[in-house]
Amino acid sequence: MIKKILTATVLLLALLPVKGQDREAFLRQLQKRDSVLIADQLSYGAALEGLKEGTVLQLPEYDKNQLTEGVEVVKPWALDTLKKRKDNVDVEASLTITSFDEGEYTLPDIRIARTLPDGSTDTLVFKGKSLTVTTIPVDTANFTVHDIRGQIGYPLTFAEVVPYIGAVLGAILLAAIIFFVIRYIRGKRKAAAAPPEPAHIVALRKLDSLRGNKYWAPEKQKLYYSGITDALREYIAARYGFGAMEMTTAEIFKAVKGTEFPDSYKEPLKDLFETSDFVKFAKMTVDDDYNAKALPLAVRFVTETYQEEIEKDVL
Repeated sequence: MIKKILTATVLLLALLPVKGQDREAFLRQLQKRDSVLIADQLSYGAALEGLKEGTVLQLPEYDKNQLTEGVEVVKPWALDTLKKRKDNVDVEASLTITSFDEGEYTLPDIRIARTLPDGSTDTLVFKGKSLTVTTIPVDTANFTVHDIRGQIGYPLTFAEVVPYIGAVLGAILLAAIIFFVIRYIRGKRKAAAAPPEPAHIVALRKLDSLRGNKYWAPEKQKLYYSGITDALREYIAARYGFGAMEMTTAEIFKAVKGTEFPDSYKEPLKDLFETSDFVKFAKMTVDDDYNAKALPLAVRFVTETYQEEIEKDVL
């Protein structure tokens, strides 16, 4: 008897209408068009209003991502909250679909199993929509097949070239800096490693650059006599060991009295230095005869005193 009552109750429940049967699913195009073309994507789903907090939803699954024959699921179910209240919310459950075949399709009803916070369950059924997929008509009478067009070439602008020019110039500048730095370091090392030239060699080289009469003109005599006396000052400072470069003529020839400075050159060289002072500071003009004797006198002095130093070292 009890078994018959349970059976009758189950049958009675089966005959009761399922909640949500009077509702309809929604179908929205993701592309804003007045018709659905092949490969267009659409949002297909249902709106769920007044869901209490803690409600669990079980959404339908579709084999091989196929909603129905000819309609495919592109993206799975997603829930979007429409409105939130104090103790319940309105949500939308939707998936993204598309079709690659032209035709009329009847989409299946959406059945959503709902488990309420109190543990009771029911099923919400949303009536499916119809979907019409069209294609772009082709005028076969006037249609002509064309080759694939090549890539469009745009003219190169200066703004596009500037970064490359800057990079090249920067690389050249960097290479030049590295080259000169290396050259400078090598030059310094070479200069440090090379022994200093003897004082007489330096003096004779400078005196040799003044040979000839090109400096005998009145406007060039200052350069001529300055060159001779400066070369002699450097040599005397190195040879006799006192600061002749910073001394006056009188101071130099006073300082040489306590050295091995040859007596035969004291008066001639003192006269040469004094003449040079008059040319440089008093703008005196010297005749060609004196000009011709000045340079050989300086050369003889350097050569003879250097030879005396060599002979002294040998002895």
